[in-house]
Amino acid sequence: MEPLSTTQARSTSVFSLVVIVSSLGYFVDIYDLLLFTIIRIRSLSDLGIVGDAQQTVGLSLLNFQMIGLLVGGILWGMLGDKKGRISVLFGSILLYSLGNIGNGLIHGPHVIFWYKFFRLIVGLGLAGELGAGVTLVSELLPADKRGYGTTIVASVGILGAVAAYFVAQLIPSWRVCYFVGGGLGLLLLILRVGVLESGMYKAIQHQPISKGNYLAFFTNTNRFLRYLTVILLGLPAWYVVGILIAFSDGFAKTLQIQGTPDPGKAVMISYTILTLGGLACGYLSQLLKSRKKALYVFYLICFLAVVAYFRAYRVSLGTFYVICGLLGLGVGFWSVFVTVAAEQFGTNLRATAAITAPNYARGALPLITLLYHFLENRVFHSNVGGAFWTGVICIGIAFLSALWLKETYGKDLNFVEKV
Repeated sequence: MEPLSTTQARSTSVFSLVVIVSSLGYFVDIYDLLLFTIIRIRSLSDLGIVGDAQQTVGLSLLNFQMIGLLVGGILWGMLGDKKGRISVLFGSILLYSLGNIGNGLIHGPHVIFWYKFFRLIVGLGLAGELGAGVTLVSELLPADKRGYGTTIVASVGILGAVAAYFVAQLIPSWRVCYFVGGGLGLLLLILRVGVLESGMYKAIQHQPISKGNYLAFFTNTNRFLRYLTVILLGLPAWYVVGILIAFSDGFAKTLQIQGTPDPGKAVMISYTILTLGGLACGYLSQLLKSRKKALYVFYLICFLAVVAYFRAYRVSLGTFYVICGLLGLGVGFWSVFVTVAAEQFGTNLRATAAITAPNYARGALPLITLLYHFLENRVFHSNVGGAFWTGVICIGIAFLSALWLKETYGKDLNFVEKV
């Protein structure tokens, strides 16, 4: 296999088109992902779903989206290794853009069926964006710069959640909010035209090498452990976002916070600071020349923020929002997590790993929620106690996984997995 030429590697800047386009793609991805959470109740009320039915239907819609994310992660990952990274960048954003436009158009007697259908389509589309972008950036940038590039993609993209919050605040119509997301995605396709395929991938594209073989992660012990370890690194992120931030109003009541927090505002604040945390974690990994050391530091920050969250008895609402921001800072390890997912595997399996790992970390939220409810109802009989120890377990597992992980800073990615 021919290595990536030095000329090609050096010609790719940290602020090149591929980094910008991948960042904007993830921006729209996160916008669409969080928009549904923000406008779910508004849309269901407008469609005549009220009372307890809102929770039931809302959970069903979320489950359809999650199924799309999990299935789409595997499909896009395999496609990215079999047909190229560019195919995923185009296909995924086209699919979730059309899905969001479809969400805004739903009418008729079977409106909930179509709502579920289009959330499934959106989930399928959203599954491929981040991993494909990170894979492409990792392979196009030189080894000493790729950490900066992937950090920009993962961190700037997070601002999509902030955009979703403000769009939902400024635009009364939930349908138009969906149209905005779909329109942004379609506009982004124009920029994608100028993005080049990875030289590393092109070097093996027509070689008789097994590419995108998802089962290969389960047929070799070492590769399976690497894959599982990478997925476990992301557990604390969705514990923080999916439990502490999403249900901040319920925890605030138990903690007797002086005021009732708006979960949407808590999401906006935490994701804004998460962007800064992602940039800081990525920069730290470059400064220390170690992905692992940066992960250790930010897992510690995340744990301290969780402790502060559950010790915030009777604090002001403003102070509580500040703590939500600190949680976002701790989750800044997400930028290094997605970088590691791409760096751990060979070119013939890299897209599959980088696309599926973040989606499995997202998909672990139902399991984290089950653990939380078990500890809450069977062990501590308190939402605070249950949630705190759920966090201890998630952060502990991630920390131990990072200890086992092999360092990948500066690693030459021009290699393939023997399948």
